[in-house]
Amino acid sequence: MSPTNPDTAKPNRTFWKIAWAGASFQAASSAVDSATVVASLVYFLTGNVYGVGAASAVLRLGWLSSQLVVGFLAQRAQRRMPYYCIGAFGRAICIGMIALLLLLAKENEPTESLVAVGFLVLWTLYAFISGIVAVPYNDIVGRSIPSGQRSRMLAWRFFGGGMMALGVAAIADRLLNAGPVLTAYGWIFALACALMLVSSFSFVSAGEPPLVTSIAASPRQQSFGQFLAGGVAVWKRDPKFRLFLYSQWLAGATLMALPFNVIAATQAGLGIKHIGLLLGAQTVGALVSNPVWGSIGDRHSKLTLLQRVGWLRVATPVMAVGILAIGDAAGTTTPAAFMGLFFLVGALSNGMTIGFLGFLMEISPDEQRPAYSAYFNAFAAPAALLPLLGAAIADIVSLTWVFAIAVGASIAQLLVYRRLTPLSTSKP
Repeated sequence: MSPTNPDTAKPNRTFWKIAWAGASFQAASSAVDSATVVASLVYFLTGNVYGVGAASAVLRLGWLSSQLVVGFLAQRAQRRMPYYCIGAFGRAICIGMIALLLLLAKENEPTESLVAVGFLVLWTLYAFISGIVAVPYNDIVGRSIPSGQRSRMLAWRFFGGGMMALGVAAIADRLLNAGPVLTAYGWIFALACALMLVSSFSFVSAGEPPLVTSIAASPRQQSFGQFLAGGVAVWKRDPKFRLFLYSQWLAGATLMALPFNVIAATQAGLGIKHIGLLLGAQTVGALVSNPVWGSIGDRHSKLTLLQRVGWLRVATPVMAVGILAIGDAAGTTTPAAFMGLFFLVGALSNGMTIGFLGFLMEISPDEQRPAYSAYFNAFAAPAALLPLLGAAIADIVSLTWVFAIAVGASIAQLLVYRRLTPLSTSKP
């Protein structure tokens, strides 16, 4: 057997360490999934759709809004890993504090109100600290993994994470069917905390490649005001950036429906004991779709991947409307119908993440990747508030209207992708 080439061994180790870090975090994310676990917990604690909408909105808003400041600081720094460490280890601590809160809580009405407030405060802190991770992660991965391997790396991340998440779903199902509700959720969040710590240590161990000459020589002494002005300039001069941003605003309208799938299931007669099954179905959907998304992203283009996922965006709320209509007509709905819906949600969620990260890396110049990530996510942040609008629509009109609006936004997003097509290369 020939010895391992040291020139190729380190890149291979980096690829797998980053993939393993992502897989561990993917499994952790499934344990605190906003569309299933968190939505059902908040609905249990508050009993209203506005709490569910707020939990979903603050997660997305916190993730996006932190990135402008982090992008400014990271763009000026020689190393971006310290920013990743603050966000990665900080969010694990927040999830651990939520676990402790739930494990110590007593299940009675006055206590549950206090737990709801405490949970939302810590969840908000988790969301904003998590946002610190995105900019350094995108930059380090963009410099560590070649373009032609990124979709495969993300697909391996979600495949490994999906396999682990199946175990998480099985544990969650057993806990939610065996003991007090808040205690069960507390142990689920404790598991998420442990997995996040594993993810953080794995990514840090992969290291950060040195800045290339063109990046290292770029000016770093601009003021924050100049940095903000640079974002406006990018929006004006870069049509791919601009159209992709429009597509993300429309994505916010489609995503506002996702946390209300659990509410629909609850209103149809499903309960806490079914959450593990729904999470499992979502995990299987994510798992089996990974090879498809990875192949499309690397063999065709990142934009092609986004377009294929766009059709799934249309199908998911259409299926939700169909389940509600059939359930109303028949007077009952089986868990299998909602398991099918959450299977599609899992495939959609992974496809969105792989496509979004891949395309944003493609349109970001190497020397400005932290800034581009910050600009894009800051511009996209207002759309994160749309789940609150979805809660109002569900409360005042009906859940069916929330899903119907999501269908219309998904179709509009496909039209934006068509306008992006001539601006993008057919190969990554």
